[in-house]
Parts: sequence; C-alpha cells; structure tokens
Amino acid sequence: MKWKARRSTLRSVIRKHKPQLRLATNVDLLVHLNCLLFLQRLAQAARTNAIEMKSSTIKPAHITAVTKSVLKKSRG
Repeated sequence: MKWKARRSTLRSVIRKHKPQLRLATNVDLLVHLNCLLFLQRLAQAARTNAIEMKSSTIKPAHITAVTKSVLKKSRG
C-alpha cells in the first residue's frame, strides 16, 4: 500500500506547530523533499553500517548507530 502525503495536510501540520510563520506557496514541497533526502541519507548510512557489521539486512541497531551522525550532518 502506498501512502501519499497531501500538500494541504502537510501545510496544516506546519501551521499547527508554527502558526506565526508566513509560508511561501511551495514550502510544503520543500519540507517533503527535505524529509525524503534525510531518509535517503539515513538509509545509506545504515546500509554502510550493516555491511561493516557483515550483515545482509539493515536492522534497527544499524539505524540507531548512525542516527546521531546523520542528524549532525543534516543540521542547517
């Protein structure tokens, strides 16, 4: 099953958490893209960690091991 995030839903979540911000028209697309890029970086780092640990699959331990370093690299 594919899950699609509606643009209006994403905009309403952003407005709920930061109501004082004025949002540009395509800010929801940029937030969605940023999320996808972060998940891709996390998956690549976890895959590298899994290979280093001689594992053929990515396990939760591999993700938790690289989460902190990926978050530091993703700070803007």
